[in-house]
Amino acid sequence: MEFIDYYQVLGIPKTATEDDIKKAYRKLARKLHPDLNPNDKDAHKKFQQINEANEVLSDSEKRKKYDAYGKDWQHADHFEKQKQYNQQNQYQPSGGQSFTEFEGGDFSSFFESMFGSAGRQQAKFRGQDYHAELTLSLEAAIQTQQQVLTINGKNIRITIPAGVENGQQIKLKGYGAAGLNGGPAGDLYITFNITPHPVFKRLGNDLYMNVIIDLYTALLGGETTIDTLSGKLKLTVNAGTQNGTKIRLKGKGFPVYKKEGEFGNLYVTYSIQLPTNLTEKQKELFIQLKNLN
Repeated sequence: MEFIDYYQVLGIPKTATEDDIKKAYRKLARKLHPDLNPNDKDAHKKFQQINEANEVLSDSEKRKKYDAYGKDWQHADHFEKQKQYNQQNQYQPSGGQSFTEFEGGDFSSFFESMFGSAGRQQAKFRGQDYHAELTLSLEAAIQTQQQVLTINGKNIRITIPAGVENGQQIKLKGYGAAGLNGGPAGDLYITFNITPHPVFKRLGNDLYMNVIIDLYTALLGGETTIDTLSGKLKLTVNAGTQNGTKIRLKGKGFPVYKKEGEFGNLYVTYSIQLPTNLTEKQKELFIQLKNLN
């Protein structure tokens, strides 16, 4: 397994604080996001590396293991148990070399020195999990689609079901780093980032929107046409509709994740737009209307 210096990836010193790590990651994430670098064929790899680095260094326990064991940090617990076992049983490898002499060295060689090449082959460890972020628009998340991700130089085609939510995470088993000594590969975790929409607000499977109607339609009733994520929709406005009136359109919201044919609701709130720049004649008519009350 190739060693990756996570501190170098984020461009920070080993003495960096948690806040330093967070700032460095956010800065690089904005700069190196694949959607912002469509012409960079290595963009996915770079973005993946900064996510890996942030995952490890922002977690105090993982960082401690990484600082102590380098590329073998995921197997730190095993090394520690073996160290305790050796101390309890006063084990000492041939040649008088103590266990502590291997600290900070190559732990792959450590296994071989203790148990020989056969023992090294028997010690199988699961590979590291990978974490990635995938950004989708609200329009894209409303329908099932396929996308191609590049992981370790390989293209992986994944199907994203309609209705995926912001912050939702899915697991692709076996698409992480290769295992050590024939151990199983890690998994790939994808977190979805659904970008905010200028018109619709999503809460769960329900959608919310504001619709402007004119004073005359609100007073006298009529029709108005709205643009939804699935096309245009004609609404009937009741006479005497008040500003802030909310109506529910059943089944016109977001598709329910992995439930074919099920949808949330669309809630429409009416905002009444008052007429401006009235002519003298129009003002006179409003005065007459007022005096009738």
